[in-house]
Amino acid sequence: MSVRGQDPWIGRLLAKRYKLQAIVGRGSMGKVYQAADTVLGGVPVAVKFLSQTLLDEKSKERFASEARACALLGNKSIHIVRVMDYGVDDQSELPFYVMEYLQGESLREMIDVHPLSLEQFVPLAQQIARGLQAAHLGIEVDGQIWSVIHRDIKPSNIFVVRDPGLGMLVKILDFGIAKFVNENPESNQTSHFTGTLAYCSPEQLEGRSLDQRSDIYSFGVMMFEMLTGQVPIQAPIESIGAWYRAHHLQAPPSLQSINPQLPKNPELERLIQHCLAKDPQDRPANMGEVIQALDRVEQSLRPPVVIPSTTPADHTLHPQVATGPSVERTADAWELLSWPKDKPVQKIVFPKRIPVGSSYIPSLWAMLPQAEINQRVLNRCYNQFIFTPAPHPMVLWITALYQVNQEPRWLPCYLDLRRPEGQEICRCLAEIGHYYLLLFSLEEPGKFRHRLEVSIATAQRPLLQEWADQGQLSRLAPAPDLSKELLRREYERLKPQILARLSQQVQLS
Repeated sequence: MSVRGQDPWIGRLLAKRYKLQAIVGRGSMGKVYQAADTVLGGVPVAVKFLSQTLLDEKSKERFASEARACALLGNKSIHIVRVMDYGVDDQSELPFYVMEYLQGESLREMIDVHPLSLEQFVPLAQQIARGLQAAHLGIEVDGQIWSVIHRDIKPSNIFVVRDPGLGMLVKILDFGIAKFVNENPESNQTSHFTGTLAYCSPEQLEGRSLDQRSDIYSFGVMMFEMLTGQVPIQAPIESIGAWYRAHHLQAPPSLQSINPQLPKNPELERLIQHCLAKDPQDRPANMGEVIQALDRVEQSLRPPVVIPSTTPADHTLHPQVATGPSVERTADAWELLSWPKDKPVQKIVFPKRIPVGSSYIPSLWAMLPQAEINQRVLNRCYNQFIFTPAPHPMVLWITALYQVNQEPRWLPCYLDLRRPEGQEICRCLAEIGHYYLLLFSLEEPGKFRHRLEVSIATAQRPLLQEWADQGQLSRLAPAPDLSKELLRREYERLKPQILARLSQQVQLS
């Protein structure tokens, strides 16, 4: 922590808004200050300045690119540091950007104390993988989608916030040498080496064209180090030539050969060795595959879950199979459900978590005319979730009942992620992987009529978890009506696409 006398910038008001308070970091690109956002009542922020020695046009462009990438990616994933502002200081003419202020420690600091246990490792690795997946899936720039390759994944660029509600929350930092990649192979060529030697992929050291599999290699190096305290590839001297030979020729050792105290986990060993393949073609194709493998590792660490074998007969409308833990009720228990007394007797839809023992199952309750319920029993079912982080974190949960030659029944429902109830429903959907649509008759409002089990697409589940986390951490001023209107417009825009997809599915079945 710096004091005023050690830095003449301490106490300055930057851009008539950010009061610089202390230096919290120094790096090759410049300094990072803690500051107070005076417009928002002193909310702490971090301000990163480009170094005075890097004011050439190329460095300025790279710095602006980092700010833009983090600004766009921070809205996609809670696991990437969020940038809120960018500018050039009037006095020094130094570019700067403003990002969220993080309190915690780097992964480098954690590993230097001791290697992580499997229980510590898995949730951190899963979060890092989700953040990288968001970057690799890309951001829209000038109407074109660009995948963002970090190119410098290492423990010092991973920050861990110890949040009282979320536990250890990962933030990926420093997109200063990130590469924006599109589908034109020639534009992806790297003309010179960038990165940190111990974590670089073989193709990165060659200056070859890079894609997301280069980050996957670096992630494999880092996962190995998280569990053992040392990198899997060692060079005799710190030079590009020595590291080039090491990354191309050395076979990575097993985890247990370096850390014998680590419990054996064949799934984890396979994943890390797969990520560390010399040829990009031999690695996981994308972070989605890595996340699936980490999920299997997590499952292997859990105690076995007993699932009741007596499942009531029901018509499953969604073509996917639920992959989360399943909790069933008996047929009699379903019949006991009744329309809540605090809900109006009209055609409405609302979410509800149903308690089953010590767990909950997510459900969507809807009231329809009895004649329509009879028509919809054998309908196909479609669901999708749309999220907006601002101006108010909100999810629109879309369910549609559909069959040929019949108008679809749309059942939209909003989840306010600033409220604990919305966060709980979102997390429950992510964990269970399916939900029940419960239909009640408008003519006999107290009576439960029918239920449909609806699966959630596998790719949507980690997003639901991330959105719930973002909602819990949001410090934006409440504006639910504005977000509902934004989501409603997007919903209307998507309807024709959804109908076309449903029609195609019916024709193919």
